[in-house]
Amino acid sequence: MPVDLSSDPSSGSAASTPQQPPLWRQLQLTAGALASIRAGTSGSVAFEAVEPALRPGVQALGFQVLRWLGRAEALRRHLAKRTPPPLPDALLCTALALAWHTDHAPYEPFTLVDQAVEAAKRNPATRAQASFINACLRRFLRERDELVAATDSEPVAQWNHPRWWIERLKRDHPRDWQRVLSADNAQAPMTLRVNALQSTPAAYLLELEAVGLGATRVGADGLQLTRARPVQQLPGFADGACSVQDGAAQLAAPLLLDGLLPAAPGAAPLRVLDACAAPGGKTAHLIERAGPGAIEVTALEVDPVRSRRIDETLARLGLKAKVVVADAGRTADWWDGALFDAILLDAPCTASGIVRRHPDVRWLRRESDTAQLATQQAMLLAALWPLVRPGGRLLYCTCSVFREEGSQQIDAFLARNTDACLLPSPGHLLPQSGANARGVPDNASGDHDGFFYALLEKPAPH
Repeated sequence: MPVDLSSDPSSGSAASTPQQPPLWRQLQLTAGALASIRAGTSGSVAFEAVEPALRPGVQALGFQVLRWLGRAEALRRHLAKRTPPPLPDALLCTALALAWHTDHAPYEPFTLVDQAVEAAKRNPATRAQASFINACLRRFLRERDELVAATDSEPVAQWNHPRWWIERLKRDHPRDWQRVLSADNAQAPMTLRVNALQSTPAAYLLELEAVGLGATRVGADGLQLTRARPVQQLPGFADGACSVQDGAAQLAAPLLLDGLLPAAPGAAPLRVLDACAAPGGKTAHLIERAGPGAIEVTALEVDPVRSRRIDETLARLGLKAKVVVADAGRTADWWDGALFDAILLDAPCTASGIVRRHPDVRWLRRESDTAQLATQQAMLLAALWPLVRPGGRLLYCTCSVFREEGSQQIDAFLARNTDACLLPSPGHLLPQSGANARGVPDNASGDHDGFFYALLEKPAPH
């Protein structure tokens, strides 16, 4: 979707308003973020380095660049015999990614070219390459149709994902791989989870409509906004009325708890472990879903900085859990010896299912990462399964569409653990699909990210 960050995108000038920096400056910062990402920095860190006043516009441009980077790099290879130094190349590819398709361009292509050259001239690190960038981009304007046609046959340019990623999806989802890749390049919707301890989706929908915000129901606790808005504009957000959480991620709490919570009032609370909890969204949803006093949650997070985000999430929502900084796989460091009724293992993964929200992931990941992460996932499953009481459950999930991190992982686990029973589970949910990979409808989750869920039960002795 085009982003309009200029007061007059078609003017071809560097004019700006007090609220809007010149386009050349935005392109400089976008190229700088792209260069950082190419060097291995995550997109969240790269854009966080941009000063707050300029960050929203730069991030919007940056996300569009990352979604079309495969095409931009293919075009650059046709325009330049040699790859330029990192920062000039990032600026050149930024301009090509934004300008190559007129239907997607946030500004007129001529304006983007003019301002990219201006950006090169105004930065000492790219000034020596300004003439080269100008020559490449002017040629692109003259020969755009021919150059685009010449790159159409290149899979990385066509799908804007690394070649290994494309091939893996073809193997894992032979009927759906093209749909997954297309979904990855779309903008994700903004979905809310209504805090069940404060309101209901129906009631909160009326609050949204009262302030002019449209939304539709998704799942048991969710509302999908017609258009994304800053959270400050959401009624009661600061006081915990709702949280931002994708529809697929909202399936975790009901999958783990439904049918497990005690029906009798006054029963002892269930012991629940959220094993990889940051930033705390699923931890909070478990507590909201269970109701007051029904569960006692221990939330683990190995990273102290990310652990603080769990505390912040719970504080805003007015919820309490035992937050522990520890490696979930090193149980001797944190476990008190009492078995858990339910464990949520949202395991570290490639994040291949949330690429539309984090378009940098596809360019940061390497093919070898999948096997390394699958090994870590297997170690966590092996460490945590003995902590589940007989009759209890473990919900394994990843925000990945790769089978090595999903169905293949669980098949291997079940083969090793004869005391585990696989309960009905969604399995692989494909992004923006409305159906999982086996064709089972999942319309209740709305327009959702890619996820995998497997609910495991440890049968009680007869």
